[in-house]
Amino acid sequence: MKKHLFPLFLLLIGANVSAQQDFFALVGKDTPNITFNDFRAIDGINGISEEKIFTEASSARVFSQGKNGIVTEDKTAYNSSQTASIATLAYDAFNNNLVYMPMFSSNIYVLNTKTKEITLVENNVARVTSCDINSHITRMATGYDGNIYAINNSGTQFLQISRKENQYGVNDLGIIKDDASNGKNSFTALETGFGGDMIADADNNFYVFSASGNVFKVSTKELKAKFVGKISGIPENYSVNGAAVNSKGKVVIASAKGATLYEVDLKNLEAKQIAGEQNLHIYDLASKYFANDRIASSNIVANLDIYPTRVDEHYINVNVNDKSVKGTLKMTVFDLSGKSIMKHNLSVKEGLLNQQVYLKNLVNGAYLVNITDESGKILLNKKILVTE
Repeated sequence: MKKHLFPLFLLLIGANVSAQQDFFALVGKDTPNITFNDFRAIDGINGISEEKIFTEASSARVFSQGKNGIVTEDKTAYNSSQTASIATLAYDAFNNNLVYMPMFSSNIYVLNTKTKEITLVENNVARVTSCDINSHITRMATGYDGNIYAINNSGTQFLQISRKENQYGVNDLGIIKDDASNGKNSFTALETGFGGDMIADADNNFYVFSASGNVFKVSTKELKAKFVGKISGIPENYSVNGAAVNSKGKVVIASAKGATLYEVDLKNLEAKQIAGEQNLHIYDLASKYFANDRIASSNIVANLDIYPTRVDEHYINVNVNDKSVKGTLKMTVFDLSGKSIMKHNLSVKEGLLNQQVYLKNLVNGAYLVNITDESGKILLNKKILVTE
């Protein structure tokens, strides 16, 4: 069993907890053109900037996955880690990484938020050309299965970026087409569907927010985009360029043109302004939260946890250090359809427990670990990802 304590993928968190490790923004300069300034943590509830993680002036140490070594980049080139034209961002909470792509390039970059080291993933799958606006990758988000997903402007490429044994791979999942009911609100048309950002839900579907404020639900099984509606409550000229789910389960949107953040209710697409910074130029938002997460409101005991959340040796550790937790705890592992896969009893003595549990017969995929006390009260819900 590896002894590393992996970054905790907190699915259950109060709104008063610092947003530094769960909500991020790709911020640009106050210019008419797209000009990258920094990646920063941001308070997704109050709309306030926090720590700057990496800036256009930072010293970049870039490791090429394809060349298996350090490479030197030209900042002025379109295909560099600090190019001006960065417009996509996703947060890989399992590995504490920010994943992004320059808009005029097929390169994928993975930035470790702690070490600030960057991995360049050379991407031969995406067909991005600087002169074709249809091909530009403008939407990116982490799926509920732990993989990163990205879509180009016209929906002709739906990319899946996955990590296995410290190597990143890219798959093209196909072409996303308009649902027959969309009518004039086409997902693939410049006026109604281009640009913006996307978020994931707990069923591994995606909601794409176009720059014009239209919202489309993308089914990963059917590869169709269905028009959901248009956001109300934002200024008429508001350009929606960033979207991410905050710890309350609401969608936060942001604009590259310089404006305040808005909180959107996905059920009715009504937006309310967040009382935060007034002139943020945000090209993309990213978080570790998901829309329609059915466990988002469950209780949690602060001093009860499991690790790692990315499981590659079929063992997890359960740790308790809380005198209010007593007796026999029941641990149940569910798959994402809600089916119980395994059960295990845990015995807590004097509020202490440090036990290793073997996850028998769990195939690769995402699961939910649920721990309850003797009365049936939920003490912890946490998502894990089992890998080889």
